[in-house]
Amino acid sequence: MKKFHWLLWLCTLLAVPLLASAAQDSVAVAPQYDYQRDIKPIFEQKCIACHACYDAPCQLKMTSNDGLVRGASKDPVYDGARVKDAATTRLYVDAQTEAQWRDKNFFSVLEPQDQQAALMTRILALGQQQNWRPNQRLPEHIDLSINRSNQCSSSSEFDAFANKHPASGMPFAVTGLTPAEYQAVTTWLAEGAAVPEEEVTLSKAQQSALLEWEDWLNRPSDRERLVARYLYEHWFLAHLYFSDAAKSDQDTFFEVVRSRTPSGQPIEIIASRRPTDSPEGIFYYRLRPRTESRIHKTHITYPLSRDKQAHLQELFFADDWQVVKLSNYRADLAANPFYTFNAIPPRARYQFLLDNAEYFVRSFIRGPVCRGQIATDVIRDQFWVAFQDPDHDLFITQPSHATKVRDNLSMPGLDTDLLKLGKDWLSYRHSSNQYLTERQQAYAHTYPNGPTLAHLWDGDQHNEQALLTVFRHHDSASVVSGWQGDFPTTVWVMDYPLLERAYYVLVANFDVYGSVSHQAQTRLYFDLLRYGSEANLLRFLPAKERNDLLHAWYDNSARIKLFTSYADVDEKTPSQIKVNAQAPIADFSQQALTHLAKVAGPEDKLNRCDKTSCFNAQGDAYEANAYQLSRLSKVTANQIPAIQWLPEVTLLRVYQGEQRQVYTLLHNRDHSNVAFMLGEDRRLRPERDSVTIIPGIVGSYPNFIFNIEQDELPDFVTSLVTMQHKEGLHHLADRYGIRRTHPEFWFYFHDMHHYLQETQPLEAGLLDMNRYENL
Repeated sequence: MKKFHWLLWLCTLLAVPLLASAAQDSVAVAPQYDYQRDIKPIFEQKCIACHACYDAPCQLKMTSNDGLVRGASKDPVYDGARVKDAATTRLYVDAQTEAQWRDKNFFSVLEPQDQQAALMTRILALGQQQNWRPNQRLPEHIDLSINRSNQCSSSSEFDAFANKHPASGMPFAVTGLTPAEYQAVTTWLAEGAAVPEEEVTLSKAQQSALLEWEDWLNRPSDRERLVARYLYEHWFLAHLYFSDAAKSDQDTFFEVVRSRTPSGQPIEIIASRRPTDSPEGIFYYRLRPRTESRIHKTHITYPLSRDKQAHLQELFFADDWQVVKLSNYRADLAANPFYTFNAIPPRARYQFLLDNAEYFVRSFIRGPVCRGQIATDVIRDQFWVAFQDPDHDLFITQPSHATKVRDNLSMPGLDTDLLKLGKDWLSYRHSSNQYLTERQQAYAHTYPNGPTLAHLWDGDQHNEQALLTVFRHHDSASVVSGWQGDFPTTVWVMDYPLLERAYYVLVANFDVYGSVSHQAQTRLYFDLLRYGSEANLLRFLPAKERNDLLHAWYDNSARIKLFTSYADVDEKTPSQIKVNAQAPIADFSQQALTHLAKVAGPEDKLNRCDKTSCFNAQGDAYEANAYQLSRLSKVTANQIPAIQWLPEVTLLRVYQGEQRQVYTLLHNRDHSNVAFMLGEDRRLRPERDSVTIIPGIVGSYPNFIFNIEQDELPDFVTSLVTMQHKEGLHHLADRYGIRRTHPEFWFYFHDMHHYLQETQPLEAGLLDMNRYENL
């Protein structure tokens, strides 16, 4: 045998055992746990409920692989005292790699540091030391507030943190990981915490639809470019889905972004602070698949389809309007849609908003902002929304009126100079009030006999988004279709300028990282928009009723502000609508519901029926439950004191065997007024509080869950009706409550998500437990 062949044969003989040994070593060190298969389900079950939104502790967002790798930061997103804008730290936008996030002061929670185990390992170990008594209240010294200080520590600070806050292990103040879950996560961390890159595989139908929409949005003519910009600024927040796709494809959601690269190439996102900011160069609108876990708070859906595209084409391009010159991105004009999109017919713009009115109202009422009290303290706990019919909106029907008032529709918030806050605000307030005065004069001239119910948008006889209900839950809020609950204290009637301004002030121009000046101006301007919506309602009511209602809405300390800060309402021009002077809002609302019956949905007997006889106590499960729960409706805390002690959002899980129904009890706090930024507690009137009962789940932040066997529902309701002291709620929780320490807390908490998936599959998302109370 030749020498070469001998050497080859010898190397082969030597290599076989070496390869076998390497294979054995490889098997021995193969990771025991896979992130996607074993670890991510644990995080979704036990961690995302707190680590999902902007207020996630330490900005640790565990809704995505990238968020986990990014890690944590000690810089808070919410800071109501900062005098300058903070640097933005938006996942998938402001940095793309782990190294880039480290440059932005994010630190790893997965990697060992300073010869210590990973920060996540250590804080989970601290959590394992807690042994809560089953379904008992947590000790009073444990701070559960969203502003607590015991929630953020770097690796080098952890020992001191743990000594000072021994009850702050994770999951925080709730039934923790099971031994098997703890073993899986800590072993995975010890093995190197491998986190794969997230990928979304699109079906051929999804790829085709995506390309069709990108092509449509990136057409070259000036008219098409201006409309695409308008759509982008109104869709950038949306979770878009292809509503005409197969059901399996509708589980994939997209977001529209601006990219340096055209369709077919990897997206290079333009990280502008606002959607109205200049993209600085050539760009393209792209649809990017969303990879994060679906979170209810931020999951605000919007449907795309071929029919929708055809409708938009007809809506925006049927008229032969022209663009003299494309609007630039100069800050003071780009943020004002009445200048930027002046060339687009206002009827098309308003109809676009009305077609998906619930999405747009959700975007500025619910929105992605996790602590919304900067805006929510300007609204009441329950009110109804209707819209002005386009044929009776003078901004649309009278171009001369639109031209006259446009200069007074400028909006604040972009200038973040604290020293200019007072001066700028006085200017914006004057402009807004001047617009309201000119508007009222124009309507009085055009309709000297006043409006009729036909001046309310009827949903084009099919769209049930014509009537909406808003529920405030202290620092968050929800929007549902239809007029839900008992007749409210007030109703908003929004026209095109009101709806568009609300969207731009609170969504397109709002910066969660903005300074106190930006946030204050945003809140103050929204106060004027609320007043404008209420003033528009008063125009529908007889002139003699308006002053008394206005004084009722702006009672006590707000009476001075009513006379000094708001424009006067029209108390002379009549209305063609006659109402009962003893209950003008209720009478007007009932007439509107009758007039808009085609889009009003089913009657809400649960909250507006005068007697329990509206339901059959011996009927099916729904009838029997409604009979009992209706005992809590149409009353105030004067009659049932327990109402004032209920949490903002209470979920009732009423079960019989394997079947269950879910109801939401919404605590509507009564205010003497909502006209001021501070001092809300001084304006509460708890004896007038009420409850709205909604079948299903309303709200993203449940405050408590009661689990009640159907046969025991009468006893549960009776306990509430007869309760005389706040401590009675604790006794009720002893019997029916699912406390944070309940051994099966996570089963019941996530069963609410499963119920959403069953009843509202497109809208369902994981709920947030950051407001879950220690009842």
